[in-house]
Amino acid sequence: MQCSIFIGTSLDGFIARRDGSIDWLDYRSGQASPGEDFGYKAFFDTVDVLIMGRKTLETVLAFDLPKWPYGDKPIVVLSRTWKELPAGCPASVSLSDLSPAELVAKLAREGKRRAYIDGGTTIQSFFAAGLINDLTITRVPILLGEGIPLFDSLARETPLIHESTRAYDCGLVQSRYRVGRAEG
Repeated sequence: MQCSIFIGTSLDGFIARRDGSIDWLDYRSGQASPGEDFGYKAFFDTVDVLIMGRKTLETVLAFDLPKWPYGDKPIVVLSRTWKELPAGCPASVSLSDLSPAELVAKLAREGKRRAYIDGGTTIQSFFAAGLINDLTITRVPILLGEGIPLFDSLARETPLIHESTRAYDCGLVQSRYRVGRAEG
């Protein structure tokens, strides 16, 4: 099963402020052409399941959205502390305390072919398990100075193979990478 990342970062590599706020993501994306989603829908249409952490779900639930942003796409929320999901979660959301490797094996047995991995801690745990296949990182031209890094400390060096980079008129720069395999 393929595990993919699609995420935005500040130019200095943060995915959120220290308090978890992501208000800065609108810094330049608000200046984009109407309807521009930076390839998100095309990417999201290729995944069978979204795997996110508890904090990411809490962030999504706190947004004042007119409807659930993921449609009926299956979502697995990883948490070792929650025993049940919060009120307001659609039926497409489930909870798991499995390790990344166990969850990927389970989803593959269920016929899932590609997972979208979201949330800082979740991304880092999937990297540590050697499960990430590709990354799409969109850099927002803002320096936060501090915050929650996309990559805190990795267990091992991970070579990446550049596939493409696109600069948007509003200043965002998006790069796609495949994960290479370390020598030895």
